[in-house]
Amino acid sequence: MTTTASSVAEICAGAKRASRRLARLDAATRNAGIVAMADALEERTGEILAANARDMEAGREAGIGAALLDRLMLDEARIAGIAADARKVALLPDPLGETIEGWRLENGLDVRKVRVPLGVVAVVYEARPNVTIDCSALCIKSGNAIVLRGSSTAAHSNAVLAAIASEAVRSVGLPEGSVSLVHGGGREELVELATQDGLVDLIIPRGGEGLKATLKEHATVPVIYAASGNCHVFVDADANLDDAVAIVLNAKVQRPGVCNAAETLLVHADAAPAFLPRALRELREAGVELRVDGRTRSLAGELVGSLAEATEEDWSTEYHALILAVKVVDSVDEAIEHINRYGSGHSEAIVTGSLESAQAFEQGVDAACVYVNASTRFTDGAQFGLGAEIGNSTQKLHARGPIALRELCSYKYVVVGSGQVRP
Repeated sequence: MTTTASSVAEICAGAKRASRRLARLDAATRNAGIVAMADALEERTGEILAANARDMEAGREAGIGAALLDRLMLDEARIAGIAADARKVALLPDPLGETIEGWRLENGLDVRKVRVPLGVVAVVYEARPNVTIDCSALCIKSGNAIVLRGSSTAAHSNAVLAAIASEAVRSVGLPEGSVSLVHGGGREELVELATQDGLVDLIIPRGGEGLKATLKEHATVPVIYAASGNCHVFVDADANLDDAVAIVLNAKVQRPGVCNAAETLLVHADAAPAFLPRALRELREAGVELRVDGRTRSLAGELVGSLAEATEEDWSTEYHALILAVKVVDSVDEAIEHINRYGSGHSEAIVTGSLESAQAFEQGVDAACVYVNASTRFTDGAQFGLGAEIGNSTQKLHARGPIALRELCSYKYVVVGSGQVRP
């Protein structure tokens, strides 16, 4: 496997060479590489856990916090899950060579729009060692070479996982450079990676606003931002309150450190008197710190002493923790306005029994994923039946929502004639 024993430019050049061969490999060989990767993960679980333990110990000593430690942690079940997800990717239909559309011109030329790989995809990520395998599987399946650049927090885990992936795919005939890792968490390596014009075709960052800002300042190659998630759940006037409580608890508590967890709860004024006392109590019992507006406080009853006052900053904060901002609103339109003002365009949910409200929310909320009567926690490539994802794009060009196989492809026009020349 290529590492920073070579320069970033050399790593990317090797990936570019590999990408040209990958684009021409048959689906069976690419799938065999992914299966070999999954098998190797399970065979070398002990080695992976030992490396991850070193990262976890360093993370605790550095005080990186419970949410990041949860993202960082691997155990036998998580490794088995990563391997299972990789195998699911191998079983998905091959995106390459797919005819998106086609037609015949009056002059007899046959025009086809055909799906092809992007080439070299660089993924920059923080404290998520599972990304190493998820992204490698997706890139191999879609005929792309991948250059991985993880954070120093997961350095040992990523090094072992990337080595396993690289060795596994090469063992079944994929070219060297198909999976590469840039070691080091320094800004210099990131900037160098982001300026590899002609070698890197796309960068996908998975991290915080600092990473995003650095790439916006320096990147000269295309970037799709797998951005942060300031997500909301809105409980409408005629929501089923049992469903609403379950959805809010799941969206906030099930895994609070991820980007599709809810950070703000909005409640229609007509539902608030019946819903809020119960919801606030169950959220507090689940360990959630609540930051509320005045109207929520007035309905909190005996819980009022445990509630903090929400500030303007709270509405725009992605906590990555058991903290939830709560606000009472007077209408669906007010909820939509609040979400579009403060949200990050990731995942937004409405709980409602009204078709009219549901349609207004679907049409009015500007987000990659909009849910009606379901938790925001489903925003995930595997949950959507896509096998896995590289991230969730909140942009509107090329890819929006989970970045999976088709989003890792471009297309070309193939035109077949029988001797035609243009008059």
